[in-house]
Amino acid sequence: MRLSKPLSPLFGAAVAAALLVPPLLVQPAAADPAAPPSPAVRDFGNGPERNEEAAGDPGQAASALRAATPDDPARHPFFHDRDRGYPRRTELPVPAENTADASIKLGLVPYHGIAPRLNELQRLGDRVSVEVIGRSHQGRDLYLVTVTAPESRAEAREQRRIRERIENDPAAAARDRGLAARYKAPVFVNGNIHGNEWEGTDAILRVVEELATSTDPAVTRLLDRTRLYFNVTANPDGRFNGVRANGAGFDMNRDFVTASQPEVRAMRQVMIDTQPVVMLDLHGYVNGTLIEPTTPPHGANYEYDLFIRNAYANALGMEAAVKALGHTVEKDGVHPPQIPFRDSDEGWDDWPPIFTPQYAPFQGAVAAHTVEIPLRVNGSDYTQQPVEELRRRSSINTAVAAAAIRATYAFARDRHDALVADQIEMFRRGAAGEPAREVPLGTVPGFGPEDVYTTTYPRAYVIPAGSGQRSATAAARLVDHLVANDVRVERATRPFRAGGASYPAGSYVVDMHQPKRGLANVMLERGADISPRVDAMYDISGWSHALLWGATVDAVTSGTLRVAAEPVAAAAPTGSLPRTSGPLAMKVTDAKEVRALNDLLAQGVQVSWTGDGSAVLPASARDAARTAAERYGVAFTPAGNAAGTPLAPVRIAAAASADELFTLREMGFDVTPVSTAALNAGFDWSGVDVLYVSSGLSHAALTPQARAALEAFLATGGVVGRGATGSAFNAAAGLLTATSVAGRSDANGVVRVTSPGTAVGGGAPDHSFVYSPRWFTGLGAEVTVEQAYAADGPLVAGHWRARTDGTGGGQEDARGQAAVISGRDERGAAVVLFGTEPLFRNHPKGLFPQVAKALYWSSAVPATARDTQPAPR
Repeated sequence: MRLSKPLSPLFGAAVAAALLVPPLLVQPAAADPAAPPSPAVRDFGNGPERNEEAAGDPGQAASALRAATPDDPARHPFFHDRDRGYPRRTELPVPAENTADASIKLGLVPYHGIAPRLNELQRLGDRVSVEVIGRSHQGRDLYLVTVTAPESRAEAREQRRIRERIENDPAAAARDRGLAARYKAPVFVNGNIHGNEWEGTDAILRVVEELATSTDPAVTRLLDRTRLYFNVTANPDGRFNGVRANGAGFDMNRDFVTASQPEVRAMRQVMIDTQPVVMLDLHGYVNGTLIEPTTPPHGANYEYDLFIRNAYANALGMEAAVKALGHTVEKDGVHPPQIPFRDSDEGWDDWPPIFTPQYAPFQGAVAAHTVEIPLRVNGSDYTQQPVEELRRRSSINTAVAAAAIRATYAFARDRHDALVADQIEMFRRGAAGEPAREVPLGTVPGFGPEDVYTTTYPRAYVIPAGSGQRSATAAARLVDHLVANDVRVERATRPFRAGGASYPAGSYVVDMHQPKRGLANVMLERGADISPRVDAMYDISGWSHALLWGATVDAVTSGTLRVAAEPVAAAAPTGSLPRTSGPLAMKVTDAKEVRALNDLLAQGVQVSWTGDGSAVLPASARDAARTAAERYGVAFTPAGNAAGTPLAPVRIAAAASADELFTLREMGFDVTPVSTAALNAGFDWSGVDVLYVSSGLSHAALTPQARAALEAFLATGGVVGRGATGSAFNAAAGLLTATSVAGRSDANGVVRVTSPGTAVGGGAPDHSFVYSPRWFTGLGAEVTVEQAYAADGPLVAGHWRARTDGTGGGQEDARGQAAVISGRDERGAAVVLFGTEPLFRNHPKGLFPQVAKALYWSSAVPATARDTQPAPR
């Protein structure tokens, strides 16, 4: 059968050579832990990512950071405390009442009503504890509720020691026959990650109250043997605003291996700290209730034999609990539940680790589920249905979500010892470096050849130091990201050989004999082309931090691993200045360097842009360069006689998706969002250097006045376009002579590209990312190919088939074709068009500098018009 929920739509050169005089390393400046994050200065430096808090809207973020007493959670880093006993009495600050909260219409708890409700629940007895684990993009508190039997501090420490033993010494834990009896199995329930899928929050509050007040001996036994953790609302911004995304416009259930959003980093840390055996993520709306596990393809880095037997068993229990509510099609409009693994062929997969339940197994969960409750109350239903009908539906949805929670904690209670044993076994296989296991057919009913996916683990990954590293700054960010995800990284203290290659001291090693090797591998492996195996995928099919994040990463596939190394808590500092005096150069190969450059420009530092993609600063800017090196971990080298074109701050008008706006601002660009409506309303082009177009702007829909103003801008301004909208704008505005050719719309993944060393493509990585890929043919004489798809086949990892109607669009049609082009329109506009997705969901970080270079290049004033322009800003 086909699912009633459609496939999700889209959201949408090496570091400078070693000096004759050793560089002066600059240590990152220490941050004040009590100081609020500054939206104007976002840290791209080398601090551990778990201490990074993304800045939200300046006013909202500032107002949310209240004055705090020394023992107030707001004074401490956000994480789940591993050692305090239970209960933990936290008097939550209560937000001001706001009648604009979208939850109210549905008869659900508004955001401002959650804190007082949790304060009341804590007073009901000794089972409920609440902690603040972070803040949303717009500054709202994130609440973690723990429900368990009381524990002294000593008992809580004992639970931590057992949990750490399970991960750090799983072989010994497996031999300890009394361990499971002493251990409280952790269960994690996540609510409301999509803001307008509300009822998971209300179901959590209902279940917590039931557990807090129950006198049932079965509940007492449950809480003696488990800890139940509830993330009450993962997306308070979206809940309040009545939208799917958070306050930054991100679908956070696509962000887990990127962790660009503070809410996702908070959820990630909870999973690391609690190490759940079972995880439940509450969503809506699929009628009947959809309960994972999923259809193929299955993530190849899971211990899937352990996972599927637990996930399928819990799914059956949740299905029975939902059916027991008695809702029917005839009476309530509620269809029977569906389990994709059992009931569907494809289209609801667990292949990418971007979703919450697909990330949780890498932190120990041996069962993890998305549950889609049945009756739609968002979108057009929210605006068009009567309030009474919406509240009827929400009541049913809350009951369904609560039933799923109860079934899950009953499952954890009944299979407690087996779940703990399976988590131990998962970590044991990783620590022992055992080969990946192929799941036997028939492991659960219906498990057939189409379900078998596996991988081959390398012996290790090496992130080289020195001349073998493309970007030391990118390497440091990747290392910090791995560490923040609880992947174990070591730094070599002496030179070594591995896999037939030599590496200097200071190189980073990810030994794949580690408990969470699945997470290490899912981030660092190249991935696989799964196009032949399935026709439909739910979301992205390819990703690779090793290929897309800008750092050189080598897989060691053979031989022994003998390295003198020390564990890494944070990457070594990468910021440096030469000891010699004179002009300075900074090679721009990473987003950190882009941000540093934009900050220097904003300070009024005179910067020249060279043909090889370097920024040159005068000797007088040495103090500003030192600050940039400290803040962003970037390296400056002697510029010698290098010279270039004067560069000014680039002011961008962007008709773009939320992830692109976020990333452009993260790199320090001055960005003003625009749209067709904004231009038609009379837009002032005087403060704009480049128009960025990827969505929300139709040239054909502009009024004559707006079109005339745009034409005047195109005489001196630049244009950067991406995707179908950018290509359509280029054609309608009569800019570059090129025909845009669309690939299959759902094709996506990591592709190989070639770059000839031109202004925009020069120094770019050898791999890029595509979703709905495009290429360009029929190029005019004014057009330069900045990047092309590999002639011998572009796709490295992902899913890219031809269209089923025989009109092409497959990866074979893109071979050797232009993927990124540039040129100057006869009116003067410098134009760059991308057929790739270089800013996609803030993920392919190694591609960000290519967009920055396009903006720098296209903002350059044409020579014929330069004399009439104002003095440089």
